[in-house]
Amino acid sequence: MLQIHQFPCLSDNYGFLVHEPQSGATAAIDTPDADEILRQAQAKGWRITDIWNTHWHPDHAGGNAALKAATGARVTGPAEVERIGAAPDRIVAEGDVVKLGGAEARVLDVGGHTLGHIAYVFDAENTAFVGDALFALGCGRIFEGTAEQMWASLQKIAALPDDATLYCAHEYTQSNARFAVAVDAGNETLAARAAEIDRLRAAGRPTVPMRLGVEKDTNPFLRAPLLKASLGLAGAPDWQAFAEVRKRKDTFKG
Repeated sequence: MLQIHQFPCLSDNYGFLVHEPQSGATAAIDTPDADEILRQAQAKGWRITDIWNTHWHPDHAGGNAALKAATGARVTGPAEVERIGAAPDRIVAEGDVVKLGGAEARVLDVGGHTLGHIAYVFDAENTAFVGDALFALGCGRIFEGTAEQMWASLQKIAALPDDATLYCAHEYTQSNARFAVAVDAGNETLAARAAEIDRLRAAGRPTVPMRLGVEKDTNPFLRAPLLKASLGLAGAPDWQAFAEVRKRKDTFKG
């Protein structure tokens, strides 16, 4: 069984160390803060052997060079990581499989937030690391791709088992919940979840990871097709409903 250690870093990022105990291999999923990642690994007694990037943004790949210099870790990621001078030792894309000791993860192309964004899915563990593609009650802004592309990417994640555990890279859930309640009024499951999120954050506890089935019931970006009538988009393609939800979130002031 994989051991996953999650910890806060920077202002709202999470760092992740994934440890395969039989081999001793440990992967840092993205590198938001190399110093904090090294401190956390030392505290766990784990040696970092791998770095797996989801996309090129500096709060996800900016620590590659420092972490590799300190550990000799092998960097795996999408080709776009080269844009910030953090070229992967292995470039991967959808359909590729990456190994961590005896564990395997398959790569999903979930572009939209960035064009080359990927996710890592450990099917045997029913666990996925989705970076900034999907958040608890949210999704990443569409900086480089299109709404249609992003919707297709989210459908790939949504196709995982409902009981899959998803690790996203930021603690945005409380603000996401305020928007979700505004755009999906009347969703009692969502209202109850929003109240629980407020309790967790008041106690200083994380809202990540999340269960996919819960996201399907409460995340307005995944529920966009069910909101068409209230969005004034009855009969529109699903991706257009998603685009409207994303547009409203981008300007939401609540």
